[in-house]
Amino acid sequence: MENLKPNPSLVDFQNYVRELEIERGFSHQDVISKCLLLGEEVGELFKSIRKSTKMSIDPQSNTSTPAQELADIIIMICSIANRLDIDLESAFRKKEEINKNRKWTIDI
Repeated sequence: MENLKPNPSLVDFQNYVRELEIERGFSHQDVISKCLLLGEEVGELFKSIRKSTKMSIDPQSNTSTPAQELADIIIMICSIANRLDIDLESAFRKKEEINKNRKWTIDI
């Protein structure tokens, strides 16, 4: 498998994840399985943030860094998008056009 090129686009990430899933034997997993795995990765991110901010966690639990967990989340998001044939870059741009026209308020 080729390395991810420097300064990759979202399409590059999606293509890279597609190839790594084939190489690592995950390409058979369905979208529901990937969504459940995404939920687990988000939980692992929360635990790693708790640890990095010195909040108490189970000393027996294994945690990675927030950066590693965020990378896992990106992989899962690309995997889900690939299974649904969604071009993330296009989806992001379209959603941002909608968001630009929304009125945003911040509750303090």
